[in-house]
Amino acid sequence: MSTDYQRARAELGHRLRELRVESPDGRLTGTELARRLGWPQSKVSKLENGRQTPTGEDLQAWAEAVGRPAAFGELHARLKGFESHIRSWRRKLAAGHGPVQEEWNTLVAESRTLHVWDTFAVNGMLQTADYARSLFERYAEFRGTPRDAENAVRARMKRQEWLYRPGKQLCTLMWEGALRAHVCPPHVLAAQLDRLLGVVGMDTVHLGIVPWDAALDLPPGNGFWILDDRLVTVEDWHAALWLDDAETIALYRRVWNTFAEAAVYGPEAQQVIARVRRGIKV
Repeated sequence: MSTDYQRARAELGHRLRELRVESPDGRLTGTELARRLGWPQSKVSKLENGRQTPTGEDLQAWAEAVGRPAAFGELHARLKGFESHIRSWRRKLAAGHGPVQEEWNTLVAESRTLHVWDTFAVNGMLQTADYARSLFERYAEFRGTPRDAENAVRARMKRQEWLYRPGKQLCTLMWEGALRAHVCPPHVLAAQLDRLLGVVGMDTVHLGIVPWDAALDLPPGNGFWILDDRLVTVEDWHAALWLDDAETIALYRRVWNTFAEAAVYGPEAQQVIARVRRGIKV
């Protein structure tokens, strides 16, 4: 979790404490407030100390319980402000993967240049429908989210039309481990690697592969996207981070440039992909 996010959550907790001790009904203790809300006292403590993120419902209940219902608007604005930087998968995927992919379509459509680093799977802009379907189905099963793989696949395939528009550029780096991950049946992975072999040399795609044996100045870490040097997105198991401050974007661009120096391109990239492809037993 980012330091900025932690700081914002701590500041929201401080404001919640102020509202409690300055209640029009007289100063409330944490125990008294917990009793009014029907919550364990530990939840009140965690919220006030910035150790737990409140929901909108939590904030509304808090404002009413301390006798300051009008404060909800301010509290909710604070919450939305820092939630814009960390987007919980539990919330984002409540309606399935389809809406999330449509949101990505809008983001990508507004972009001219994408710089991407992938460590765990083939980049979504270059995935085959069968490969994407395998990923969506596995994630939905793991997270217990709605099974809408077909909607998600259609949205992802639609996004790939971006690659055939003039003035667009996908600069994508993939660790060799992303090519080797058996996150789908062998025949699907083989077809996916054939697809990658075919995109090497496309005008709108600058594909680099970082081989297993490449000397790395940094550990591979999480994958990330940089959209036009205006937004960085980083995916973790619990959430996606959306980072838009100039200093952070510059940091991720430096990371990308570091991996770009370790990558191979053109025929050398094809050789790495072909080597992995030959090792698949279909």
